[in-house]
This record gives sequence, structure tokens and C-alpha cells, in this order.
Amino acid sequence: MAETPNVTVPAFAAGQVVTVFRSRLRSGIGAEYGPMAEAILALARTMPGFVDFKAFSADDGERVSLITFEDAVSQHAWRVQSDHRLAQATGRDRFYAEYSIQVADCTRAHRFVSE
Repeated sequence: MAETPNVTVPAFAAGQVVTVFRSRLRSGIGAEYGPMAEAILALARTMPGFVDFKAFSADDGERVSLITFEDAVSQHAWRVQSDHRLAQATGRDRFYAEYSIQVADCTRAHRFVSE
């Protein structure tokens, strides 16, 4: 029987704010996007109230990122952080063919872990 890896799941809770960032990259953007995305994620992780980041890709090329902050104040601070704002503008100008953003308040959180 295969062993289940020990995965740490963040403490999600009511009151947190989740940003859903759906995007498609332009064709031929080159290797420039990856390092910038990694640097911005590293910066996000240093922000007060940062909880979690996950990214997923679909077969059709759509990408989805889920970014969770403790509350609306910390999410807003990230939204307007100067380096993040610059990265947003760069993304619009050079990297993204399209994107959408949804910001949601978590009203309930539940977790199950099998042992």
C-alpha cells in the first residue's frame, strides 16, 4: 500500500480573503515571465497577512492562481504594493493575453485530514 505524503495545509478560516486570478499567457513570451512571477510570489510571501498561494494549469492553457490573505486590509495592502503594481502593468503590457480577477470573502472554512 502506498504511503500518503505528509502535506501541510494552511489554516484557512472565515474572514480571510481569497483572490482568484485566471489568466492566459501570450504566445512566445519567452523565459522572462517565470523569473518575474517567482520574484513577485517571493515578495507576496513577505507581506503581513499572507496565508497561501496555489497555481493550476488547464489543458486549454488557462491558468488559475488562488491567493489567500488573512483579511481585506492585508489583501488590499498587497494589491497596491508598489512592486506588485509594476508587475501588474508589465503583465498587461507584455505577458497576458487575458486575465480576470475575483476577490471573495471566506464566510466558512472546513478541513478534513485522513489518518
